[in-house]
Amino acid sequence: MDVRQTFRALRHRNFRLFFIGQGLSVIGTWLQQVAMGWLTYRLTGSVWLLGVVSFCGSISIVLFGTFAGVLADHVRRRAAIRITQSLALVQAVVLAVLTWSGYIAVWHLIVLAFWLGTVSAFDIPLRQSLWVHLVEDRADLPNAIALNSFLVNAARVVGPALAGVLLGLVSEAVCFALNALSFVAVIVAIGRMRWTREPPPAAWQGGFWASWVEGYRFVAGFPPARAILILVAVLAWTVSPYSSLMPAYAKDVLGGGPRTLGLLLSAAGAGALVSTLYLAGRATVRGLGRVIAIASLTAGLALAAFAYLTYVPLALLLMIAVGAGVILAAAAVSTILQTIAPDRLRGRISAFYSLAFLGMAPLGSIAAGALADVLGVQATFAANGLAAAAAALAFWRALPALRILMRPTYLRLGIIASDT
Repeated sequence: MDVRQTFRALRHRNFRLFFIGQGLSVIGTWLQQVAMGWLTYRLTGSVWLLGVVSFCGSISIVLFGTFAGVLADHVRRRAAIRITQSLALVQAVVLAVLTWSGYIAVWHLIVLAFWLGTVSAFDIPLRQSLWVHLVEDRADLPNAIALNSFLVNAARVVGPALAGVLLGLVSEAVCFALNALSFVAVIVAIGRMRWTREPPPAAWQGGFWASWVEGYRFVAGFPPARAILILVAVLAWTVSPYSSLMPAYAKDVLGGGPRTLGLLLSAAGAGALVSTLYLAGRATVRGLGRVIAIASLTAGLALAAFAYLTYVPLALLLMIAVGAGVILAAAAVSTILQTIAPDRLRGRISAFYSLAFLGMAPLGSIAAGALADVLGVQATFAANGLAAAAAALAFWRALPALRILMRPTYLRLGIIASDT
């Protein structure tokens, strides 16, 4: 691996600041996510309520995400990110205080999960639309996107493992308090960025609804964009819910505790980490369609196998494959979309991607929780994994036609030469 090629976007100062601040923040988010799941199951013993809390943490992306994308294209992004990060900090403080004082109840967890989810619905398209302005050389944009995915998944390794240790030594409240501190890192990083000129918001043309429709027509009317977003949505519905059901699997199927939970989630994070390093080392987006198909198929089959192969070392290997497959597919889709997105639509396209990947996850979690109450966690994992594999095979069959449709766009962007 050529280290300079893989990490080339870090030569840009603004991206370095974002990378460091975002890294600390995402580790804190994983601390909170694992602690909330464990606290929910400790208080209730219900896989259904695990799904409910996960659902409330992300459903706002479905409700508000695409409208937030419109705003992201029409506001001062740095100022708006400061606001969203400050609101997330307050949420974590409230959660820590309630847990530490012993007054925490399940309804608190549901309300606070919805609070953070709503903040995230507006924060995600803001941050994703900012990437293009964090690197001076547009050719480094795909690498910056891939490195952000690498960063998020490095935190998936560190965060759950650290959460498992903290939950065993102290309490959930400590995890929540550390997450509150992590949001300060992003606020400081955004404040220290240097801009020769702050990117101006896009001009309103035809009003809010017309702006929303413009973004929708791009993702719905361009078959390659539509196909990869549909596949990502299927993965989010079927594979992503593994994390919300994992506390029940770790305790009831494997007979473990917080340490086992942390190991399983960290294994998935390790797989995701390796896959995003691979993506960051790629020099071009060419060939990513095939990568998406293979990664999606791998994630589905590995999850189906994981359901019943309960020998812990083998379960960890399968979780590595699940994490690698689903995150590689999602990160590759994000890279393609951000590469081909017109600047004026960047926030809206990011929002539709978030709707497909992050917005479908809570719906999948609530469905998986209900199914697990009837069939059990293992049967739910098996059924979801096979459904994901079927969707990946369907996408693979459509890939030759999608490549033909992408060719004019790649020619326009200079990604392929006219004689290839």
